[in-house]
Amino acid sequence: MECRLRFTRVGRVAGNQYTQTPDGADGPNEGVREGSLLWEPSPERVRDSGVTHYREFVAAEYGKRFADEHELWRWSATELGPFWDSIWTFCGLRGERGDGPALANARMPGATWFPGAKVNYAENALGRRGPEPAVIAIREDAATVVLSWDEMRRQVARCAAGLRRLGVHRGDRVAAVLPNCAHAVIAMLATASIGAVWSSCSPDFGPSGLADRFSQIAPKVLIVVDGYTYNGTPHDILHNIGELVESLPELAATVVVPYVAADVVERAIRMRLPGMTWWDELVIGLEETPTFEPMPFAAPLWILYSSGTTGLPKPIVHSHGGILLEHLKSLALHLDLGPDDRFCWFTTTGWMMWNFLISGMLVGSTIVLYDGSPTFPDNSTLWRLVEALELTCLGVSAAFIHDCLGKGLSPCVVADMSTLRTVGSTGSPLSTDGYAWVYDSVKPDVLLTSISGGTDVCGPLAAALPTTPVRAGEMGGRALGCAVDVFDEAGKPLVDEVGELVVTAPMPSMPLLFWGDRDGSRLRDSYYSTYPGVWRHGDFARLTPSGGVVVEGRSDATLNRGGIRLGTAELYRVVERSDGVRDSLVVDTSAGPRQAGQLLLFVVMTRRGTLTEQRAAALKAEIRAELSPRHVPDRVIEILDVPRTLTGKKLEVPVKRLLAGVPLDRAVSLAAIANPEALAPFIR
Repeated sequence: MECRLRFTRVGRVAGNQYTQTPDGADGPNEGVREGSLLWEPSPERVRDSGVTHYREFVAAEYGKRFADEHELWRWSATELGPFWDSIWTFCGLRGERGDGPALANARMPGATWFPGAKVNYAENALGRRGPEPAVIAIREDAATVVLSWDEMRRQVARCAAGLRRLGVHRGDRVAAVLPNCAHAVIAMLATASIGAVWSSCSPDFGPSGLADRFSQIAPKVLIVVDGYTYNGTPHDILHNIGELVESLPELAATVVVPYVAADVVERAIRMRLPGMTWWDELVIGLEETPTFEPMPFAAPLWILYSSGTTGLPKPIVHSHGGILLEHLKSLALHLDLGPDDRFCWFTTTGWMMWNFLISGMLVGSTIVLYDGSPTFPDNSTLWRLVEALELTCLGVSAAFIHDCLGKGLSPCVVADMSTLRTVGSTGSPLSTDGYAWVYDSVKPDVLLTSISGGTDVCGPLAAALPTTPVRAGEMGGRALGCAVDVFDEAGKPLVDEVGELVVTAPMPSMPLLFWGDRDGSRLRDSYYSTYPGVWRHGDFARLTPSGGVVVEGRSDATLNRGGIRLGTAELYRVVERSDGVRDSLVVDTSAGPRQAGQLLLFVVMTRRGTLTEQRAAALKAEIRAELSPRHVPDRVIEILDVPRTLTGKKLEVPVKRLLAGVPLDRAVSLAAIANPEALAPFIR
């Protein structure tokens, strides 16, 4: 009998409202200093962790023994061939290993990994069988889909057959405008199983943002929803889709997923979308078992996009083999995930964390998708999911943690956190107060891993291990297999000083290319133009004496005061801890060392209109006392909202351009902005 996806109502994840603390009230650990010890793993956690089992495996198979995790990292970052070969074997990667070396050449860019190997991402993601849940997808209105591992295989087999009927072959692109739902996972795995190339955007992108991305890759098939719901409000997007398809002349078919509206059929038919078909028609059939096209290790798997705040977003191509190795390592060793885990990361399909979340299936974990606002009906929703779905690992953005802190939320009061073993944070640097809040208000016995990496490598460059302590404001260390360093302007390594975050040796998940960048010049200019042969990531960072990593903000948003370069993150930590300040943005209007400008601090107050001259002076005094005279802003200006990208990052560089008089259309792409109205005061 044909099996279709249907929504089933389950208990709503909501309940008692939490109590907010008064503005400026301090919790037990407020004001904790950077480097303060907040957590150490128990002997049982160390014994049972994936990285401990991995070390035992390496000792037995490779004769390598390490005194501590830093020594393990050093081996992994210098002996790249043996390390990644061991990850293939330890994690049980399915595919043909081939006879070639793990790393045939170590050029950057252009490293060659596992020549002769044949793999398929979808085959590895669907390796587990049985009736246990593989995917749990829940919408903010509580509509829920639960798919077992066996059912996922059937759905992927049928979707792949449907894509083939639409003419999709190996190397073709399948684009999707889908929310974080089960249909997106099925379609992505079906695309990968064929050997086609996947690319997705969230439905909250506007038509120009969608066209800027998908028009660069010429998809053969487009999969879309009629709309989505956010903050309890439905949003119709079919008109956006109508504009999008006009920019895709090579589009052969459009698959529509009815998701929100009752009258979607009538409206979609009126729009005359190219080759329109319905999701249920796509997956109709009797296929039970998917087939997997063996792909070369370096074959394109998916295309992700840079934020695109200025100029066209870069279409970043990752490979089947590179993503498999990077995600297996990150999930099994750093996040310590396995078949007994339920893994959720709040994300959308337009952010690389969605791809990272789906890869939880590679290690046999149940992945939990949440589609909606993390603050609807209030900030406790995601934390209630921990209890409702027995999550063991929950990932959120640093901005969300800071928002919970500011609103005085105590998740451990509103929900049972007993199953939660790991909390992840990414998107921007997490303040020391954010670290302390997790241990005060979420759970004292939990691994908090603040991760830094990004879309470019689709994984972490810095992340904790479950066997090492957690210190306030510090990422646990450099990620295994990542030759991360911090350079000064001359390319010399720094310790305990702020400099450029770089990678000095290749990683399997580094981009194959930018789609359409025929000679590779755009890729080289993006990462290798500052330090030839070395990857410059674009972040300012500092390596601590204890081995931790502190990310100080984007290096292109550097504050240059008196010839000294300063990161923005440490200033935000002080400002946003201050009484009455909810959010902030700092911009240095200097145009190089010979054109000194002003240091402008924009603040969002907890109560509008409360930034007085006295309060601004007191804030400057706090900054001077906590940091240095160089950090003190020339002016403090109140605004209503901080402009951010769709993934929550502050728009420091575009705002600097606007303040310098650059026209709006050249300073920033509005399609990449979550709240474009927040730009109004800077334009004025």
